[in-house]
Amino acid sequence: MSTSNITFSEAEALDFHSRGRPGKIEIVATKPMATQRDLALAYSPGVAVPVLAIAEDPGKAYDFTAKGNLVAVISNGTAILGLGNLGALASKPVMEGKAVLFKRFADVDAIDLELDTEDVDAFVNAVALMEPSFGGINLEDIAAPDCFIIEQRLKERMNIPVFHDDQHGTAIITAAGLINACLLTGRELRDIRVVVNGAGAAAIACTELIKALGVRGDHVIMCDRKGTIRKDRTDLDQFKSAHAVDTDAQNLHEALVGADVFLGLSAAGALKPEMMMKMAPSPIIFAMANPDPEISPPDAKAARPDAIVATGRSDYPNQVNNVLGFPFIFRGALDVRASAINDAMKIAAANALAELAREPVPEEVAIAYGGAEQHFGPEYIIPAPFDPRLIEVIPAAVAQAAMDSGVARKPIADMDAYRSQLRARLNPTASVLSLAFQAAQSNPKRVLFAEGEEPNVLRAAIAFKEGGYGTPVLVGREKVRDMLAELGVDPAGYEVLNSRNSPLVGRAVDYIYAKHQRNGMLRREIERMVNQDRNTFTAAMLALGEGDAMITGTTRPFSQSLAQVRTVIDEEQGTTPFGITIIAGKRRTLLIADTAVNERPTEQQLAAMAIRSAAFARRMGQEPRVAFISYTTFGNPPGRHIAELRDAVKLLDTLATDFEYEGEMGPDLALDYEAQRKYYPFSRLTGPANILIMPGLQSANISSKLLRALGGENMLGPYLMGMALPVQIAPMTASSSDLVTLAVLASGLADTAVRPRPA
Repeated sequence: MSTSNITFSEAEALDFHSRGRPGKIEIVATKPMATQRDLALAYSPGVAVPVLAIAEDPGKAYDFTAKGNLVAVISNGTAILGLGNLGALASKPVMEGKAVLFKRFADVDAIDLELDTEDVDAFVNAVALMEPSFGGINLEDIAAPDCFIIEQRLKERMNIPVFHDDQHGTAIITAAGLINACLLTGRELRDIRVVVNGAGAAAIACTELIKALGVRGDHVIMCDRKGTIRKDRTDLDQFKSAHAVDTDAQNLHEALVGADVFLGLSAAGALKPEMMMKMAPSPIIFAMANPDPEISPPDAKAARPDAIVATGRSDYPNQVNNVLGFPFIFRGALDVRASAINDAMKIAAANALAELAREPVPEEVAIAYGGAEQHFGPEYIIPAPFDPRLIEVIPAAVAQAAMDSGVARKPIADMDAYRSQLRARLNPTASVLSLAFQAAQSNPKRVLFAEGEEPNVLRAAIAFKEGGYGTPVLVGREKVRDMLAELGVDPAGYEVLNSRNSPLVGRAVDYIYAKHQRNGMLRREIERMVNQDRNTFTAAMLALGEGDAMITGTTRPFSQSLAQVRTVIDEEQGTTPFGITIIAGKRRTLLIADTAVNERPTEQQLAAMAIRSAAFARRMGQEPRVAFISYTTFGNPPGRHIAELRDAVKLLDTLATDFEYEGEMGPDLALDYEAQRKYYPFSRLTGPANILIMPGLQSANISSKLLRALGGENMLGPYLMGMALPVQIAPMTASSSDLVTLAVLASGLADTAVRPRPA
């Protein structure tokens, strides 16, 4: 149930999956493999030692192999998303995607396995035989009723967690929302009357879980295509008959009379407004059909303004999204080496989610909703998918329930320490970037794309628009429209500004002339610049309010683009423009400055960079620790060009700063906190540095690019800081995806920008 309002072209989806290395996952060694000794330890003869240890004690497999953090995502492709039975091979992109979500949200390694069989016995045997390889099994996209049989038989045969997410993931998130909806409307679970529309895997799982939570069995009426599931029906299989009740209601319309809750896992439009009129006061509506709900929230609210409504969509409040559940549930189960995921663990996850939604909402989550304050209430009964607290709260609750219910084979002695370990697994950069994209959807802006005739830029503009992040404004000649058509979109849906004939040219010239007429620039010179240079014209459009942010850089060097932009747009008062590059590694995120502008910054500029970089780090959810980097550490060895770094530290000492800083020091020391404590106990840093202020442009730029090229790190930026208006200059090598990210980040600063007036 993770359908969202994001749209994209088929070409973009295919390009995403095929670009570079095909697919979405790879396997990376976690131990060094550089020397002959490394290989001898990794394989023969060194590998014999853990082999013998595991043969003597099978539990040692969790200590000496990846088993304890490895989940198999398995399908036969008989019920792929909402697409039906398309076969095992066609399900592979979905299963790879599931593996990516496991890693992204809970640092669980997952491998997709597609089994080419619809024979239940063959499927069960194949999976059961793989038990030695994995710490858990996530079943996915298997049609009912086979999914029930497969899961039950695997649970009976295997001694590791087996979890069919299509059933239980939806059920857990739904149960969390139901707990909170009942709390808001003054209901007790044991008293509510529920109508479940749909009798597939998810519907039956939801029904079973809410009953386990306390909803009375005779208070739940389930409906399928033939009507209500009654005890007098003779066409029910064992899974439906388990939920048959005595009722006079023959259909959904009759069943809903007086009902408190509607759980829809059926088809679009199944719930009509007139049906809601017969429900109890303050009805609770879970319309979770995929991709379109049984009733849209606006229609539901129009019929019953007192209703609480949840769907599977991200463009409405209260999204029932499975990603809130399965990564974190497996995380907790794996960490205690659980032999199963039982009802107690599922109930614990549902309660933990419900409780989290009642807590004050973090600022970064509020930003993702357009800055609107989010708080527990009818439109916030389920936590947001990118709430950074999920990684700490849900696995801990699941692990505790596993221990309490006796299925944990490695109990956790110190839960506080475990929570700290969980927090460390989350890369804050990935979380904040995800929130930035959600914020853009909630508060879309007009972004000016200065190089509108470049195919890469056009693809980025299309993705920006179809992703719902804002309105792209393309600067270029009329051929831009033909290029848009060639890329498969309607040119009429895009605004194009031509600097040669736009009626805005005169305003642009007036603005720049007023700014520079006393600096020796002639009006005809400015006219030529506006007509011929897209950066000059686009920057003027930004200054005049025709857009909220600006993206450029793919057709010329960074320095040249910046010089053209600075002709029109001033620096932010009290600072200097500089570039921050984000290096998002597996276990840590580094900010490196200045990677773009100042060749030999002064001590004042270095101090200003540190202050702005620290503020930027806080926006990304990090507690800033700044290190001024040099080839020398506190004067050893002595050398030249370190005075500016030392003076920058002294300057910060005189200011009221709210972050840690230290230097000058080598990068190896800056990132090794234990070495700092051992050799330089006077260091003011309380952990490894996460902001590296480099002594010059060359070292900063070279270092960041080497990290990406040699370490395979994900490099974002450089992100331009210090301009009065939101401008981002992309590297010439930027992909369309990079451009979209920069556009989203730039638009996020639009509300705080103060537009200067010409002198």
